This record gives sequence, structure tokens and C-alpha cells, in this order.
Amino acid sequence: KGLELKVSTHRSYVHKTQRHILPVLGRKRLRRLRPEDLERLYNSMLQPKDGTRALAPKTVYEVHLIIRGALDQALRRGLVTRNVALAASAPKLRAIPKAEQKTWTADELQAILRAAAGHRLFPALWLSANTGMRRSELRGLKWSDLDVAKKRLSINRGLVAVGYELHESRGKTDNSRRCIDLDQTTLAVLAGWRTLQAAEFAAVGIDDPGWMFTSASGGPVHPHSISQTFDRIVRRAPVPVIPFHGLRHTHASLLLRDRVPIKVVSERLGHANPAFTMTTYQHVIPGMQEDAAAAFGKLLATHSSES
Repeated sequence: KGLELKVSTHRSYVHKTQRHILPVLGRKRLRRLRPEDLERLYNSMLQPKDGTRALAPKTVYEVHLIIRGALDQALRRGLVTRNVALAASAPKLRAIPKAEQKTWTADELQAILRAAAGHRLFPALWLSANTGMRRSELRGLKWSDLDVAKKRLSINRGLVAVGYELHESRGKTDNSRRCIDLDQTTLAVLAGWRTLQAAEFAAVGIDDPGWMFTSASGGPVHPHSISQTFDRIVRRAPVPVIPFHGLRHTHASLLLRDRVPIKVVSERLGHANPAFTMTTYQHVIPGMQEDAAAAFGKLLATHSSES
């Protein structure tokens, strides 16, 4: 399992290796590699002296992980006697500040959905907003994943585009495969879309491929189509500009602000565990803690007056 990578992750590793590691360390013999060599590489990325743009600490940390992993494999195969990356100073993940996720209020989200009404991809945007699904999960949906009777949607796969090729993804975590309950309005939106989609296929003679959201040719809708449509709608609407992934963060933040338990939100998003959800949305928690303190104080006051 350790050797299995998502195609997109592999592509990222190859890019970072070719762009940052090989030009500096490519001619260095493994057994002569020293922690100082790695530290010079990291410093040159963080504070370049050739006029190039400095890289973010997170990117440098990712390069460090690639080198550390490669040297770990070399150690196991007897190519080196120690993993010098373990002794090299690199940006620490816990020291890298996390950017607060940009989200919308409920009113702003409603404004976006009203602006998107009538667009062919409106059902996809609506479903994302109401479930917090990732874009790849949205693209990987099939009609067979929808159980109308139980009002439930099974997320079994994701589709990612690497270059011009589509690749199926099993998800970022073991919990990515999950079931999400749907409200009646969302079921109605999907029912209307399925009728329209079937009519389109019948009109142009396309056999139903089974994908929930499709291109004009009947294949899965391209990720750029979803994002570009979303971006155009956002730019025309009276709301702050956020990326498509912001729909997922908005869904989670609104649920947490409405006192939905973190465990439920975590399961809905397909996170590895509730602790990750709490860390990701910690900017929402302080307000909830303040309200909880006020509610408990009120509870005690009421109990005292009854005594």
C-alpha cells in the first residue's frame, strides 16, 4: 500500500523532483549526501539569490518529505547507511501557518444558488453546496449511487483529470467512501436533472452512460467546466470570491455554526476522523464555545431560581 499513490499525487512528486531536487542534487552520489546539502537546497528555495520567486514553506516541506521517503527506500535496499534527511533542518509542518478557509454566510450561499439557477450545471453546484462533496467525488457519481427511497447518496469513487486523461480515485482517506443523507429539495433537483439529461440523450441518440453529471458527449463532465462555470457565476454575484472548494468549507462551517455535532460533520465530509475536522474548522469553534458558555450559565441560573 505504501507504494501506491494517486495519479495526481505521483504527478506532483515527479514535478517537484524534476523542478527542485534533480537540478541541485542530481549529480550528488547518495553515499556522499550530507544534511548540509539538503539544508542548502531548502534555504535556496525559501530565500533564492538568483532573483526567482521564493517558495512557500509548505512546498519546501513537501520536497523534504519526498527526499526523506526516497532515502528511506535507499536505506532499506542497502544503498546508504543512514537517512541524512532525518538530520536535516527543514520547515516543520506544525510551524507552517494554516490559511483560514474562506466561506460564505447562508445568505451569500443562497445568492450564489439563485444566480446559478437555470444553468446546465446548476444541479451539480446545488449538490456540492448541500453535501460538501469534493469536486472529484461529484464527477465520479453515477445514478446507481442514488437511493431515492432511502434519500441517500453513496460516494464510491472520484474522478480526477491528470493532463488529458481521467483517472479513478479511491479518495483521500479510508472514510472517503461513505453515504450522505439528502433533503427532499435536493432529491427534487436531481430528479428534474435526470429527466432533462435523459431527454438530451434521447434527442441526440446517446446511450445513457450512467454518469450523473455529463458533458455534451455523454462522458463525465470535465473538472474545468465545473470550476469555470462556478467562477463566472461568483464573479457576477454580490458575494466574496472563493474557489469551488469553498462550497465544501461553507457547507461544513454552516453545519457547525448550527450546532451539528462535529462527528456528524466529519462523517458527512469523509474526513479521516473528527479531530481533523475540528482542526480544519477551528476558526468556527470559538464562537460556538462562547455560546456554549452562555447557554450553560443560563442553565445554572434557571436551576438556581427553581431551587
